[in-house]
Amino acid sequence: MTATAARTGAIDLGAIGATLEPRPMVEASGVSKWFGDVVAVSEVSFTLGAGVTALLGPNGAGKSTMLRLLAGLVPPDRGELRILGRDPRADIAVLRRIGLVPQQETVFDSQTAFEFVHMAGVLHGIPKPDRAAKQALALVELEHRDPRRLSTYSRGMRQRVKVAQAIVHSPRVIVLDEPLTGLDPRQRRHMTRLFHELGDLGCCVIVSSHVLDEVERFGSNVLVIAQGRLAAEGDFRAIRDLMEDRPHRLRITSDHPHQLAGHLLADGLIMGLELIDARSVVVETNDVHSFRRNVAVVAREIGARLSEVVPLDDDLDSVFRYLVGRP
Repeated sequence: MTATAARTGAIDLGAIGATLEPRPMVEASGVSKWFGDVVAVSEVSFTLGAGVTALLGPNGAGKSTMLRLLAGLVPPDRGELRILGRDPRADIAVLRRIGLVPQQETVFDSQTAFEFVHMAGVLHGIPKPDRAAKQALALVELEHRDPRRLSTYSRGMRQRVKVAQAIVHSPRVIVLDEPLTGLDPRQRRHMTRLFHELGDLGCCVIVSSHVLDEVERFGSNVLVIAQGRLAAEGDFRAIRDLMEDRPHRLRITSDHPHQLAGHLLADGLIMGLELIDARSVVVETNDVHSFRRNVAVVAREIGARLSEVVPLDDDLDSVFRYLVGRP
């Protein structure tokens, strides 16, 4: 039994990871989509395997359109999409291996949570939809015996019902569009942990968001879309390291910060500095790798005690604003 099953006393998700899938699990090659004269997605290419990937971008960047393409809801106007090695528009069977949480409010208000999730299981053709619906609801911390109609649920509760219906059939690829909207902080932590557990079990979990602190909790692997184009992909810290036209800023704390910064400047390891206080200085460098290799050496040579070296601009916020602000 998996850690998730042990904790919830519910569904054993181990079966999700039992089947080896082709790698990559999701592949987009030169995908474009337009609506009339509006280009929503333009020449986007990427590949994804198991784990959690955050799809990041400002509102109107094309995130929701990209997710609808991945889920097979709309066809690309150009390019090719492969989910588990197959075309989701041509091979209906692969749709049963995709779970979708749309951004829109897509629940039937007259149903209970159990009826809604059970119906999703039936439509996917799973053999025991009653049991699966109960287990999926338990995973999102909802009670399957709750008699209330979905019309009475809060927005956060309805969002959790949408997640339950997306995982009721044990999909291999899970596509979630702003899934944490309306959830309180504790529920957000629980859902983020669930997404990671699904990724660890071999699912390809793609989560969109425009809230940067949410994305950082999903992990470091990101796809950044800006104006319909893929601006960057991969570990956002590695992306930051590739920004050669933007100096890195780091704070040095030492018992002799000013002398240390002066020697670093003389050695060409930094290009600028800003004195903060008696123990700290902020430096700028275009070669962060060389700086990190040599700062301790220089400190030792001048007899300075180096307390900490803290990067100030390798967070997701810095990377994101750099990428979406480029022409």
